Amino acid sequence: MSIGNLKTEGNKGNNFPFQLKVLQGLQTLIDDGNQCCKDTVGVLNQIYTMLEGVERTPGVLSTTTSGITPVGAYSVSIANVGSSDATVNGQTIPAGTTLNFDGGFANNTVAPLVYNANSSTLIITWLE
Repeated sequence: MSIGNLKTEGNKGNNFPFQLKVLQGLQTLIDDGNQCCKDTVGVLNQIYTMLEGVERTPGVLSTTTSGITPVGAYSVSIANVGSSDATVNGQTIPAGTTLNFDGGFANNTVAPLVYNANSSTLIITWLE
């Protein structure tokens, strides 16, 4: 906040009304016993836990059969390295195609994916 204003023409350049409202709002918070911010430390700890880095365990699978990707994976990659089509979640995946799935921010996970190599070879990688 400023300590004064040199402009004297009417209320031009004067931020006193804003400063007063801010001070009145702060006083209201104090008078109410600070209930609005009661668990600020707890909320900040939850945010920190969500944002801090965590070591993830990688997994790799080479398969010529069918199955399902791991539950709770943070990311999944499926590469069809064989010579024929495969399927992932019922969709045909041509040979030479790689699919990448990322849960994104805040510890989101990828739902399990159903795959079938269909006489091809899939290399599946994930992070748990």
